[in-house]
Amino acid sequence: MLSNKGKYGLKALMHLATFEGPCLAAEIAAQNQIPRKFLDAILLELKNAGILTSKKGKGGGYHLARPSDKITVGQIIRILDGPLAPIACASRTAYRKCADCPDEDACAVRNLMLDVRDAIGLILDRTSIASLCTRGDRDKQPLR
Repeated sequence: MLSNKGKYGLKALMHLATFEGPCLAAEIAAQNQIPRKFLDAILLELKNAGILTSKKGKGGGYHLARPSDKITVGQIIRILDGPLAPIACASRTAYRKCADCPDEDACAVRNLMLDVRDAIGLILDRTSIASLCTRGDRDKQPLR
């Protein structure tokens, strides 16, 4: 499930993707109704992950480290929220064996969650921040 951290991170990146030049955290927070201190922590995490760069002083602020069509929603969610798998035994990066499972290979629940993880990853890894910016009211979009 997408946390507020992930949701606010995506909103901030969408804001930066549509903004010319560096943007102040205060502006991102105000225009997207994101608590400022929470946003500061999110922006720092994205900067440390190489998604953002920043410049201090006059004319400074945050901006994307690479084009928005080269940053995927899957990357951002993994950075801010962790693995996409709904359960630990289905995770690629944070795998943990279930204590009560005698045979993972025969576990129907795990096999289903592997499919869920793969489907989620497929969608999120194919969706860039640039394409996310073009999505609008779902009821007004043509069926896909």
